[in-house]
Amino acid sequence: MKKYTIQNNPFVVPTTDGKVIKEHFGLASDGNSKISIAHMIAPAGWSEPFQIPEFEEFTFIIKGKKQFIIEDETIVLEAGQSIKIEKNTRVQYSNPFTEPCEYLAICKPAFSIDKVNRED
Repeated sequence: MKKYTIQNNPFVVPTTDGKVIKEHFGLASDGNSKISIAHMIAPAGWSEPFQIPEFEEFTFIIKGKKQFIIEDETIVLEAGQSIKIEKNTRVQYSNPFTEPCEYLAICKPAFSIDKVNRED
């Protein structure tokens, strides 16, 4: 039995906002409910609604900048920086800048649309 898995064909999550999401491991790609790992590119001007996820989310910025509004605090991360946001924390992710932002997102347990709890 193999003791490793190489992911050559990540699941490309369909989006309508220009964001590129390629899930390498997680519920959508391989059925893993314990962790999800996705490579993302958020276009300039992108944002999503506030949410209160039922999972921890780790973000590592590869290129560009990304804005986080966590509870009432605004934080901007740049390439080489990372952040861990605890589950059940109200957060909004956005890229209000002029360049795309490339990053990795790791969720534990795995990202699930049913557990992200986005506000309308």
